[in-house]
Amino acid sequence: MKRTIEIGPLTRLEGHGKITIQLDENGEVADAHFHVTEFRGFEKICEGRMIWDMPVITTRICGICPVSHHLAAAKACDDLLGAKIPPAARKQRELMHMGQIINSHALHFFFLAAPDFILTPDAPPVSRSVVGVYQKNPDLASKAIKLRKIGQTIIDRVGARPIHPVTAIPGGMSKALRHQDRFLMIQDAKEAVRLSSLAVDTAYALLDSYRDSLPSLGATPTKHMGMVRGGSLELYDGPIVMKDAVGKKIDEFDGRNYLSYIAEHVENSSWLKFPYYKREGWPDGIYRVGPLARLNVAEAIGTPEAGERMKTFKAMGGMIHESLYYHVARTIELLYASERALELLNDDDIVSKDFRVKVEKTAGEGVGAIEAPRGTLIHHYWADDDGRITKANFIVATAHNNKAIDLSVKEVAKTYVKGDTIQEGMLNRVEMAVRCYDPCLSCSTHAIGKMPLDVVLLASDGTLLDTLRRDG
Repeated sequence: MKRTIEIGPLTRLEGHGKITIQLDENGEVADAHFHVTEFRGFEKICEGRMIWDMPVITTRICGICPVSHHLAAAKACDDLLGAKIPPAARKQRELMHMGQIINSHALHFFFLAAPDFILTPDAPPVSRSVVGVYQKNPDLASKAIKLRKIGQTIIDRVGARPIHPVTAIPGGMSKALRHQDRFLMIQDAKEAVRLSSLAVDTAYALLDSYRDSLPSLGATPTKHMGMVRGGSLELYDGPIVMKDAVGKKIDEFDGRNYLSYIAEHVENSSWLKFPYYKREGWPDGIYRVGPLARLNVAEAIGTPEAGERMKTFKAMGGMIHESLYYHVARTIELLYASERALELLNDDDIVSKDFRVKVEKTAGEGVGAIEAPRGTLIHHYWADDDGRITKANFIVATAHNNKAIDLSVKEVAKTYVKGDTIQEGMLNRVEMAVRCYDPCLSCSTHAIGKMPLDVVLLASDGTLLDTLRRDG
């Protein structure tokens, strides 16, 4: 008898999603899929709002990566308005972004992914958590908490809020960086470099300890995409590079021209769309983004210690497709962000009083692209003569990875799930494949068709009075 296994909701991820696994008559996996089950509709919400509202509105898409949306929105507004922001504003924005990379990467690696390795994939779910990590290794957990706090504090001091920052505006920043905050952050950044180096060592050690028992959590060859500047890793602003599965550079483009290179496919299995490389079509044009993809497309990293770690990573040879190495790549980026934050803070220009330029409302369109913690994020706005948004399009990092996650889920399910002996540890390994990508499901802003809606009217005593349904 054919059966379907559903894993839902997925755990230790941001947002709501599920996995379905179809078993054939012999209990073998016939198919498996990753489903994004929540609908946000932010593109429609933004229509009719003023341009300058966008950097604040779009942070509400997510509480984990609000800085990415804040900065992508500000960059899109700058592009639309033709504003060239002062150097101090650019450096403040990049510093805020480095704070988010530190915060987000530390959160995912230590709090969401590490429990599977420190407590083992077969440990009881109740202990497979950050609490379990603390009980097993309190010193490591304490350092992880401290590292995340440093990132959050940088966001707070530059963005005026630790979550949903407000200081990036069309034309620059709303305020100068205080000297007192600068010197406090310099000390924090030095500590972050030390702790991030420990994170890289921890990632390699954990993966090495599971090399035999977890030979693969999804290694489907795909293209990889990310920002690169002069051959080096870039997270704030730069050309976008696409490499094929063997490492050959096949394209490079300005994020503002993304529509010439990226198209979006829809499937009934998910609310989230499936972007693909337009020149190769669907499904040949599937690609990946995020830490592993960025290290695959870059040739080097421009900070001292992270640069040396990159050399070790590259010494493994060729393009790395094994999804487990997202965790290693994430910690190397964590180290880079800490070193880059320190570089920015040591630059006197970052406290300059020249932090914004005047802008005038105008009709037109603008695109802002940035490397969010999870991968390339694109905001595209169209505005009328009054500066009011008439259309908005977002392609979030998790959307770029959508099909790659789907393929990884299927590969891992076929390897570990056997229908005659279903165990929780087997299913957790399928979830681990998803956690490699650190998907942010709350950022899933697209929808297929209409969303079904049920409205129920109840009396004060709970009696059903009326119902209204709009079908999807």
